[in-house]
Amino acid sequence: MNFWKTEIMDLKEVREYFPHINKGITYLNHAATGPLSQKVLEVMNEFFLSKSEESIDDYTGFVKITDETKEIIASLLNADIKRIAFGDNTTNGMNLIAQGLKWNKGDEIILNDIEFPANVYPFLNLRKQGVNVIFVKSHDGVVSAEDIIERMTKNTRLVSVSMVQFLSGYRIDLGLLGEICSQNNIYLSVDAIQGLGALNLDVQKNKIDFMSCGTQKWLLALQGLAIYYFSDKLFDTLEPAYVGWLGVKNAWEMLDYKLILKNSAERFQPGTISTVGVFALNAALKLFRDFGFKEVEERVISNSEFLLNELQKLNIKPYLRKLDKRYLSGIVSFKHPEAWSILEILKDRKIEAAVREGTVRISPHFYNNEDDFAKLLCAFRSLN
Repeated sequence: MNFWKTEIMDLKEVREYFPHINKGITYLNHAATGPLSQKVLEVMNEFFLSKSEESIDDYTGFVKITDETKEIIASLLNADIKRIAFGDNTTNGMNLIAQGLKWNKGDEIILNDIEFPANVYPFLNLRKQGVNVIFVKSHDGVVSAEDIIERMTKNTRLVSVSMVQFLSGYRIDLGLLGEICSQNNIYLSVDAIQGLGALNLDVQKNKIDFMSCGTQKWLLALQGLAIYYFSDKLFDTLEPAYVGWLGVKNAWEMLDYKLILKNSAERFQPGTISTVGVFALNAALKLFRDFGFKEVEERVISNSEFLLNELQKLNIKPYLRKLDKRYLSGIVSFKHPEAWSILEILKDRKIEAAVREGTVRISPHFYNNEDDFAKLLCAFRSLN
């Protein structure tokens, strides 16, 4: 099935699908939660109407949409569809790998000191098994692939990183990190929630063993659904920490209790997943497809470059201002002692942003345009 033959949308058309724009809201907070497009709303309304009137138990239709959605994801990630599973959130994805690998006392896991907690606590939980969790020190919002590689030892079993750092927006060099991990038989796990949807990700090229990504941020879908990817190497090693009836081959022979796991990532998908979440993600992915996944990333990076330059003209010093564009993402942020006051000023002007750890975080998506940025910069000029 070819999902890529479509009539390409322009930016004006895309913006018409986001109702908040007509409400005068300038939404620049996609690193927290993405807004739902009209396309997603239409699909969800159809879904709820169907569930209330006629196709109340349409499991076959759900399976069809699930398979189609996984095919789009597999194409986007350059992955085998059999290695894609759905779950409920990013954290539980990390728990799959933390609890599914067999650990030995003295094994090392490398993290860093500015990771989002979802990519920390599942691994800290392994300390009781004698696993050493190493935190690489950051510098001005950055932990580079080189920093992590330098910390590797013969005991390193796993490196887990965010594709994009949630405070600074730093995009790590997964290609370099994946190559070195592969050469040293180290598993590479990636939390992609601050990247996927804004940026493209090739799991084969970057030699990623595991990826976990909730769909509620840059993917512009719902909370309660996440995407998991497993490499062949990890899949052959990882044991499900828990097993449910939909994770076995003979699921529909309900009284034939043979524990034979499916030969796909669905073995890690043991029970019912968020039906409406899958329908919403399907619609959101098709909006990206209709604009062009490559074009989405180009606009996201272009937006960040523009904001980095403009903020410096206002004597604001954002993270990443001195870095090459290959390290940029959709997040532009800066430390400020009056961060919460700034956020209130933005809210008064119906501009949605965020503050995290004393950092003002601006996170525009591909559909944001020069009008949105003019409004934002006008608000920042009023601070002086």
